[in-house]
Amino acid sequence: MFGGCDDMKVFNVHRGKVVPLDRANVDTDAIIPKQFLKSIKRSGFGPNLFDEWRYLDVGEPGKDNSKRPLNPDFVLNQPRYAGASILVARENFGCGSSREHAPWALDDYGFRCIIAPSFADIFYNNCFKNGLLPLRMTESQVSRIFDDVKAFVGYELIIDLPEQVVRTTQGEVIGSFEIDAFRKNNLLNGLDEIGLTLQHADDIRAYEERRFRAEPWLQASLGH
Repeated sequence: MFGGCDDMKVFNVHRGKVVPLDRANVDTDAIIPKQFLKSIKRSGFGPNLFDEWRYLDVGEPGKDNSKRPLNPDFVLNQPRYAGASILVARENFGCGSSREHAPWALDDYGFRCIIAPSFADIFYNNCFKNGLLPLRMTESQVSRIFDDVKAFVGYELIIDLPEQVVRTTQGEVIGSFEIDAFRKNNLLNGLDEIGLTLQHADDIRAYEERRFRAEPWLQASLGH
């Protein structure tokens, strides 16, 4: 009954380079365009993250992205932001359709945390299910981060989930953030919905065994 699955990444204290996406109302079709939604695998979407902004041609599934012309003005293509794992954006990030492919693409690219003043509700919820931390901060705090990122090449932040604060690498606290205790526990322990269920695997097996003994005809109907 209980097959293996990939563990969700643990999020504890994360230090990473920050990339600024100075746009509001970034919708999920911009994050991962609709033509890439045919696959239901959680991996392989990173090269097509922000596809229409990132490349100068039209992206299609199966295209060799290494041969596509890059948009030099888009932040992900600028060398100073290579290897970034924290994305900072403006309000209402992740609006539009409810596609879970959007957090899949962000995660596959290498992002661990998205900072914005506000998020669309469904996108916000989907992030937690996939090990991403969508972090709400005030508009003034977000603007401060934008200013610092643009002023300092290689700018990094420390996201301290246990303490629920964002710090500079020099130890200055930029701000604190709120997070539901249940979601926080899941991120700290790398648990998604499957992982939470598997914590009760012994109890579920014991229940099945009791039921099969009481109603043995179930085993035949279920192919046991």
